[in-house]
Amino acid sequence: MTATTPGELTAADEPRRGSALGQWNSAVTSYYVLVGATTLLLVVGLVMVLSSSSVESLDKGNSPYAVFLDQAKFALVGLPIAFLLSRLPVRLYKSLAWPALLGAVVAQSLVFLGLGCAAAGGNMNWICLPGGVTAQPSEAIKLALALWLAAVLARKQRLLHRWQHALIPAVPVAGLAIAAVLYGHDLGTSLVLMLLVTGALFVAGVPLRLFGIAAVLAAAAAVALAQSSTNRMARIAVWLDSSSCNPQDDCYQTLHGGWGLASGGWGGLGLGQSREKWSYLPAAHNDFIYAILGEELGLVGTVLVLALFGLLAFAMIRVIRRHPDPFVQIATGAILFWIVGQALINIAVVIGLAPVTGVPLPLVSAGGSALIMTLAALGVVVAFARSEPGAAEALAARPSVLRRSLAVIGRARG
Repeated sequence: MTATTPGELTAADEPRRGSALGQWNSAVTSYYVLVGATTLLLVVGLVMVLSSSSVESLDKGNSPYAVFLDQAKFALVGLPIAFLLSRLPVRLYKSLAWPALLGAVVAQSLVFLGLGCAAAGGNMNWICLPGGVTAQPSEAIKLALALWLAAVLARKQRLLHRWQHALIPAVPVAGLAIAAVLYGHDLGTSLVLMLLVTGALFVAGVPLRLFGIAAVLAAAAAVALAQSSTNRMARIAVWLDSSSCNPQDDCYQTLHGGWGLASGGWGGLGLGQSREKWSYLPAAHNDFIYAILGEELGLVGTVLVLALFGLLAFAMIRVIRRHPDPFVQIATGAILFWIVGQALINIAVVIGLAPVTGVPLPLVSAGGSALIMTLAALGVVVAFARSEPGAAEALAARPSVLRRSLAVIGRARG
């Protein structure tokens, strides 16, 4: 009998290793990773919304489940939309790119035509409809802009080495959409849209020197926008020098978010045991839900959420590398920079690496428009993953759920 050292593979282990690697490199890996990571993030989000919002709901005289039930309702709306979008062919998305962007910008313009209502912080990017229904059209602009940029840049890909073709019409039209959001004083969403445009241009193959020029211009614009608002300047001042801020005013939210994360330790205080959610931490179920998650689930919970966003990034990068269609590659890159970039901005704000911007954590924070459109965008990427080379055949060859269930029952009886 041949002895083996610890960690050494025997001949009998080789088939198992080959099978595992084969499954990881399967044509449907992107599909399953996208679906699995999205589902887990959605479940984590619903649980944390329930935990972080219950006390505030009771304090306002409502049911402790009020915010959770609203979020669950939005999830039940978003999931069928995502499922439907995941079944549509790529050619349909190409044909919808222009109408989708036009419709989203028109919806955003309604904010300034008598239907707009201000959210917390003075943002004027919500539409108030009869019956108390509100919607945020800037969330629809994200997905529409990703598809439109993909359609335009894919068609001009061979000419993108020339700055005229790289910038026109992509940058002016995208700038118009971002300006419509900025006009409502929503800097956070505008930053995410800029990330989205950057992702589309990067994946399309725009020369890197143009990104350097764009970075300088963006920095100058950010400084100008910050100086135009005393509220933004106060946030930036607190971020740059937290020692000089007033703990009861300027840096109250940032301090309590940090305390929540710190008190969670390795394993957390336990689900539902947060102290900061007792009206200490503003926006506990929205922008700062990551702090409550860290307080209740500890470092383990925060790393789990980071890992799930990492899996989303891995799956979308895999779609970009494997799919032969430039439209799919560019649209997926834009959605990747949107969702994962927004998550990193939110987490950076909570842990104090960025000033407070009012950007929610995708799939986790409470918010109907954001949840529905994020699920819709991921449904689009799932459709792209289903059209990867070999993916459609592999998915078609799977036994149905009914057949698998009957097989399991048959083996149990045997």
